[in-house]
Amino acid sequence: MKIKLNGNDHELGGEKNLAELLSELKLPCGGIAVAVNGEIVGRDGRESHSLNDGDVVEVIKAIGGG
Repeated sequence: MKIKLNGNDHELGGEKNLAELLSELKLPCGGIAVAVNGEIVGRDGRESHSLNDGDVVEVIKAIGGG
């Protein structure tokens, strides 16, 4: 299955939900915002949000500074 991840083609090895993708990418649970096909998916919905071929996923990490 192929998705777009932050503007780049990304191949998934089989069916995955959003939480599995984030774990595979070694991203933390907190401090990030995730949108699939332009819709924000909150932390509570990541386990139940199945990814489909052609989905567009955007992951944004919060950066602190001063």
